Amino acid sequence: METIINYFETIPSSHRSIILVGGLTLFWLLESGLPLFRFKYSKWRHALPNLFFTLTTVVINFGLAWMLLGTADWVKTNKFGIINWLPEMPLWLYALLGVLLLDFFGAYLAHYVEHRVKPLWMVHLVHHTDHKVDTTTANRHHPLESVIRFAFTLLGVFLVGTPIALVFLYQSLSLVFSQFTHANLKLSKKLDKALSYVIVSPDMHKTHHHYRLPFTDSNYGNIFSIWDRLLGTYMYLDREKLVYGVDVFPDEQKNSHIGELLKQPFQKYEKPTLSAESEV
Repeated sequence: METIINYFETIPSSHRSIILVGGLTLFWLLESGLPLFRFKYSKWRHALPNLFFTLTTVVINFGLAWMLLGTADWVKTNKFGIINWLPEMPLWLYALLGVLLLDFFGAYLAHYVEHRVKPLWMVHLVHHTDHKVDTTTANRHHPLESVIRFAFTLLGVFLVGTPIALVFLYQSLSLVFSQFTHANLKLSKKLDKALSYVIVSPDMHKTHHHYRLPFTDSNYGNIFSIWDRLLGTYMYLDREKLVYGVDVFPDEQKNSHIGELLKQPFQKYEKPTLSAESEV
């Protein structure tokens, strides 16, 4: 564990790029060989807007990284934050708690708030209006959402008290898990269900991408499923019943155009409608 912590404390930007591109390539190949749905589409054409938003996310996170570095250094120097106020513990437990709590603030809480606050939902809508969810959907976030997510991560670093090594470890895990859970990948239902008791599984997250409520407002987690299960936001929908997108924004052509997606947060708010069927 000490070796891992030391590595992520000084991880080069090139290595973080390898994690991004390597994960995307791996799940792209896996979903091509074992697809959950056999979409009739050009994967590259579909990927273009998603890769554009991946690039904007990278640029924004890189430009704001100095704030993360400064905050992580401050909490470490001043022994501030939840994990620094707890009794001394083994390094593995310290790292696990740090990543677990960052997953709450940086992923679950940010995601929950985006679904509950109307202007933020309109920003987050760009992520949900993908009608063919695959691994490239993972980083399909409007630039405004990238800033919002960054702010929640920064808040998490401050409150949890995580050093930069755990911040980079969390971000790397978060990236790979997001690519995994969005991948158009068919696992056995038993395996997927078993995984969902510990981590967010592909079927668990794809329930969140169903086009109607209440499923859209469920399963907010990114790495660990514990937050959804503890806070009552876990739902299950059989994969055969999944329909991707948002029912009140049904125009797939507009939802695949970069220019239209950039304007999407400024459209009139429309609430997704309620589905007649639900199974918790």
